[in-house]
Amino acid sequence: MQGLKRILTAFTLAVCLSSPGKAQQQCTNGFDLDRASGQCLDIDECRTIPEACRGDMVCVNQNGGYLCVPRTNPVYRSPYLNPYSNIYPPPPAPGPIPNYPTVTRPLMCRFGYQLDENNQCVDVDECASDSHQCNPTQICINTEGGYTCSCTEGYWLLEGQCLDIDECRYGYCQQLCANVPGSYSCTCNPGFTLNDDGRSCQDVNECTSENPCTQTCVNTYGSFLCRCEPGYELEADGVNCSDMDECSFSEFLCQHECVNAPGSYYCICPSGYNLLDDSRSCQDINECETRNFTCTSQQTCFNIPGEYKCLDPVRCEDPYIQINENRCMCPAENAGCRDQPFTILYRVMDMVSGRSVPSDIFQMQATTRYPGAYYIFQIKSGNEGREFYMRQTGPISATLVMTRPVKGPRTIQLDLEMITVNTVINFRGSSVIRLRIYVSQYSF
Repeated sequence: MQGLKRILTAFTLAVCLSSPGKAQQQCTNGFDLDRASGQCLDIDECRTIPEACRGDMVCVNQNGGYLCVPRTNPVYRSPYLNPYSNIYPPPPAPGPIPNYPTVTRPLMCRFGYQLDENNQCVDVDECASDSHQCNPTQICINTEGGYTCSCTEGYWLLEGQCLDIDECRYGYCQQLCANVPGSYSCTCNPGFTLNDDGRSCQDVNECTSENPCTQTCVNTYGSFLCRCEPGYELEADGVNCSDMDECSFSEFLCQHECVNAPGSYYCICPSGYNLLDDSRSCQDINECETRNFTCTSQQTCFNIPGEYKCLDPVRCEDPYIQINENRCMCPAENAGCRDQPFTILYRVMDMVSGRSVPSDIFQMQATTRYPGAYYIFQIKSGNEGREFYMRQTGPISATLVMTRPVKGPRTIQLDLEMITVNTVINFRGSSVIRLRIYVSQYSF
């Protein structure tokens, strides 16, 4: 049997191939197309090929091929040699017939199969035996009776070559995509994290994960914003908050003084003032009314904005005599009074610093009007800085006008003179109001 295997020659079995879209079939070697039936019929090579088998070999036609077998081998005499018995001599004289085993296995398996140990046709794994014709860039997939050339994941087959699929071109990733041979890699923009599917991205809530802000964090899609509490402002880094100096924004926040505090501010008033309920305005404390003063019983408490003054009683100087607590008179019968004002009236007033000008601050008028008399008003002394002037407002009255702002604290004493002229009796006399003005330190 081993010798028989060595001399058997098998040719490729033919199959009929049908070309899609064509009416005519094409047959493989060993078959010819029957135009009547449209089928591929076997070609008898033993008849068409001269001397298909040589020597002591006999040609036996097969489906799609032929065999050359020894003409003296009794095993094949019955199935193969009968058709050609006329070319072989008759057997020897009758005698005992040898007891050869009956051959039950097929002589050949169809293409893509081979005999196994049990003489059965089994599929040939062309991929395992490396007998396939797949391109090195392809992978071999075994099939029943054959094999298929395919590509690994991430590649596609184009004209016999495996070409890389650019997954990024087809939007495999939600945000950032990096194509690599046979695969791809998805990443996310800052502020996002890659989901478990490896493709989609999810917003990262930085406020809960790390809270990068020093005060208030507001999460946004893909990022975050830092906010500061009232009284603070966001620094250039967008993360830290620094105290806002509200006092530097405006000088009108407080009437007197603004004090900055962390995240806020507050107003304070100078000594002698109370802060009002609006938390910005200052109100003078009248120490004379609250009796929070240190004046003696002989002195008079006089309140001015922010403080008070203890006024001594009026004392008239010679040749004046005192008529009441604030008036002095020079008697006409006294020769020393000839060139002196007839009366001196003492007045006191207060005024805030920096009062707007021009401003009417004091009014003066005659108490008695004589027939044929007229009156002249003037500032007799104390106006060296020319900050005031007298404006006559009527026949017997005038107003003291401040023409330049006066800054305090300061004490100003003005002698305001009213001259009486009577041409009928040829009389000329004067009276003086000695006005003391206390200018406070502040403008309120």
